[in-house]
Amino acid sequence: MIILKSPREIEEMKPASQIVADCYREVAKLIKPGITTREINDFVARHITKLGGKQFTKGYNGFPAETCTSVNDVVAHGIPSNRALMDGDLLKLDIVVEYGGWFGDSCMCYAVGNIRPEAQKLMKVTKECLDLGIARALPGGRLGDITSAIQQHAEANGYSVVRDLLAHGIGRSLHEEPSYEHIGVAGKGIRLKEGMVFTIEPMVNEGTFRMTIDDDQWTARTADGKLSAQYEHTIAITPDGPLILTAQ
Repeated sequence: MIILKSPREIEEMKPASQIVADCYREVAKLIKPGITTREINDFVARHITKLGGKQFTKGYNGFPAETCTSVNDVVAHGIPSNRALMDGDLLKLDIVVEYGGWFGDSCMCYAVGNIRPEAQKLMKVTKECLDLGIARALPGGRLGDITSAIQQHAEANGYSVVRDLLAHGIGRSLHEEPSYEHIGVAGKGIRLKEGMVFTIEPMVNEGTFRMTIDDDQWTARTADGKLSAQYEHTIAITPDGPLILTAQ
């Protein structure tokens, strides 16, 4: 069941999402060759606490860290480690915060040092996919309006959209209905209504959309070893259109 939020509840959701946004503003200053993904994770964990939020990721279904740090061919759920980032790496950093009983969720993609033009294009197109999807999160529309815009733009640029990892509703639980893939047909799918709050989080791969899972049972990689990029926001559907709760 999709849980619609009142205008007041959407206001109550903002602080959690804005703690997430502030984490990105601050951690972006640290991302450079030589820093480890564990150091990035630990900084974010401290910053969440400093701002009065609660981390949620560590311990969720057994995940061992406060953030997901996914590098290069890792699509999602990368585990922070002592691996130092290198010049040319592509880092996806996923942050979840709980505050006041509400959740905020986002993912940003970072170029580490100087990246090759092909990686720059993948980042650019993936961000455009997110923006196109958000622009179609309109009351009275269909979920397929969002997902088709994402899929069409990615595939028009020669990329593929990950199928096996889903976007989701969000509120007093991290994962609520609807759960959905970022592929679809415009005019199809559930009707979008005022008060719906969910993530839009396209994962776009250079090559195949297929993935493999490492022995740690978390790290999801592209099956062909090519790069993957992701951007994510938590959005609310309002009478005036989409409201990006995790906007920086």
